[in-house]
Amino acid sequence: TGGLGDVLGGLPPAMAANGHRVMVISPRYDQYKDAWDTSVVAEIKVADRYERVRFFHCYKRGVDRVFIDHPSFLEKVWGKTGEKIYGPDTGVDYKDNQMRFSLLCQAALEAPRILNLNNNPYFKGTYGEDVVFVCNDWHTGPLASYLKNNYQPNGIYRNAKVAFCIHNISYQGRFAFEDYPELNLSERFRSSFDFIDGYDTPVEGRKINWMKAGILEADRVLTVSPYYAEELISGIARGCELDNIMRLTGITGIVNGMDVSEWDPSKDKYITAKYDATTAIEAKALNKEALQAEAGLPVDRKIPLIAFIGRLEEQKGPDVMAAAIPELMQEDVQIVLLGTGKKKFEKLLKSMEEKYPGKVRAVVKFNAPLAHLIMAGADVLAVPSRFEPCGLIQLQGMRYGT
Repeated sequence: TGGLGDVLGGLPPAMAANGHRVMVISPRYDQYKDAWDTSVVAEIKVADRYERVRFFHCYKRGVDRVFIDHPSFLEKVWGKTGEKIYGPDTGVDYKDNQMRFSLLCQAALEAPRILNLNNNPYFKGTYGEDVVFVCNDWHTGPLASYLKNNYQPNGIYRNAKVAFCIHNISYQGRFAFEDYPELNLSERFRSSFDFIDGYDTPVEGRKINWMKAGILEADRVLTVSPYYAEELISGIARGCELDNIMRLTGITGIVNGMDVSEWDPSKDKYITAKYDATTAIEAKALNKEALQAEAGLPVDRKIPLIAFIGRLEEQKGPDVMAAAIPELMQEDVQIVLLGTGKKKFEKLLKSMEEKYPGKVRAVVKFNAPLAHLIMAGADVLAVPSRFEPCGLIQLQGMRYGT
């Protein structure tokens, strides 16, 4: 979800266009259109039992999209919003998350070897063993350990490499230390996971930390901008207690990019008036009027329109935005707020709409078409984030002349 979802939607096709054979592996959270059962099955060991996973596949924009099918993914999430991927409510984890994403890591290691994929006109058959695994965030932290524990000692994936990319250091995959044996890794890797913090969730004191292991066991550690790389090693506050580990391993920042085919005002199917640099002024005014009508605000292209789009959690600063609204309301402006997340922030933004009817509209749900229309119709894009690893929202805003 969020920026990570955007990156995995846009980066792989760009890599494929440069001549690489690219596979993206993710859980099958929904009945994805055009993703068909390959009939390939793998038995994955988690804790003291084996779980059967199936592989679904579709080929789009030069990329093999592979979805790992297991009840812990589909049955828990299907039909719910993207905010429920990790738990029944925002901020609450499923108790079996360690098992779920251990399945993902181990299935991802099987996929290049066992899936015979022939949709690509330039590449046929399995991917083989000479591959690079690009692991993203805590969910994939153990993959490098599984590679070294289960495959390379047996002569498999001998030349494979792992790059671990940090999109947001705030989420690290911290679990109870007593759960380490459930990963079925040798004692050699225990120290890479071992972690002590001062928090009492999921348990107090000693824990295992998936992101720490991902950093230590990868061949290269990456993040989404050079400045964020500097922040992560600057101290405990920005590095979230892993700064010393990253100073040891080193970390390289590569600026995020956006999917320019998805975010293109000259072709955007969700906006009223398509435009480029030569027609932007008039087209944006037309899109503003369409946005005002869609949001139920007075339609007047002369009124400045300020927009906020983002997850409703502390990092994105919805409370900062809400605190600024009373002062902004002293001016002749309109505000459109779009996002979902923590209930307290959803209620806060809705309270702004109730307090300033006709001037503020808060839409607390996921709405991709509206996000595009906001980007095309707003005059000002507010980004009140407390921190941003890179941020895609400002790239999209610049792309749309906002």
